[in-house]
Amino acid sequence: MRIETCYFCSQPCYPSKGITFVRNDAKVFKFCRSKCHKNFKMKRNPRKLAWTKAFRSAHGKEMPIDGTLANFAQRRNIPVRYNRDLVQKTLQAMSRVQEIRDRRERQFYKDRMKGNKARQLEADRKLVAENQHLLPAQYRDQVEQALQTLPEQVQEETMEEELDEEMALEEQARLAPKKSALKQKRKQQLVRGGVAEEMDVDG
Repeated sequence: MRIETCYFCSQPCYPSKGITFVRNDAKVFKFCRSKCHKNFKMKRNPRKLAWTKAFRSAHGKEMPIDGTLANFAQRRNIPVRYNRDLVQKTLQAMSRVQEIRDRRERQFYKDRMKGNKARQLEADRKLVAENQHLLPAQYRDQVEQALQTLPEQVQEETMEEELDEEMALEEQARLAPKKSALKQKRKQQLVRGGVAEEMDVDG
């Protein structure tokens, strides 16, 4: 089963879904839905529409495609004879590549969102400073004190979030070998009548 990529918005096109357009020069275009097909026929540029991946990558909102990871997804039409070891290595590589991609996307999102709370706080402080005359006199001093203590609270919250993420990643990395060892033990043992017997496992 091969999952194609939409020519317009770069979303996945699953088998038996979407629209296929073949031009006069025999070039094939895959579209995930009629929306992409209509925009293609209207000769619109995907980089100028905010809902496409091309726009998001061009404007720094999404991680660009890494050449190293893209090599794994290349289309190969060379038939390969079935080999159990090759299939096992391929499945391990797929899981590893997905793990690396997820980690890079998390880091990219964290770097992109860095400083958002500070900028929002500065905008709120400016808004309150410009419109203090609209507040009742009894609340003006309280608002100034709250604005002075807010930066420290925001910094503490960001530090706590980063620590929680690091601890979660460390816990996941620590538990991964244990899970694989338990799976291997379960494969090697067959319980019959309460007695564990060794099984022959290939590899």
